[in-house]
Amino acid sequence: MLRQLLTPDWLATTTLAQLPLEQLLERGIRALVLDVDRTLLPRRCTAIPPVAEQWLRHALLQLPIHLLSNNPSRHRIGSVADRLGLPYTTSAGKPRRSALRRVLNELGLPPSQVALVGDRLFTDVLVGNRLGLFTVLVKPIDPHGLPCRHDRLQNLELRLARWLGTGTL
Repeated sequence: MLRQLLTPDWLATTTLAQLPLEQLLERGIRALVLDVDRTLLPRRCTAIPPVAEQWLRHALLQLPIHLLSNNPSRHRIGSVADRLGLPYTTSAGKPRRSALRRVLNELGLPPSQVALVGDRLFTDVLVGNRLGLFTVLVKPIDPHGLPCRHDRLQNLELRLARWLGTGTL
């Protein structure tokens, strides 16, 4: 059970900005729920890297997107959402399911047709798997839209997950 909960459906080797959207569409994904901090916004930055914003704008032409963040800052998350015209949720409490359940209800889609994309195994992937979404673990993003060179937190989570028995990570 723990193995399934901590194993993303797609372990990407890239950031969100390089994620092949076509592969999600081919899998029957009809909506995206995106984490914000370190998935869209680099650490200590308030602006989305241009390549990530371009990816989002392209994705928005094909799919509804909802931003879901544990960050309590309505100003930080709201400024990103407002810039792109996206709905958003702050203080989501991931891996608790209640906020994500509300988002799924708003989307009106079965969980299997929604992808949750984030950089954290023990929050993003765990909550998505608990509700049956297609989970994608991406590399944390730097200000240029590239993978962070020092993503210690994600590396620690992956090592811990392996230690707990998730052999595919």
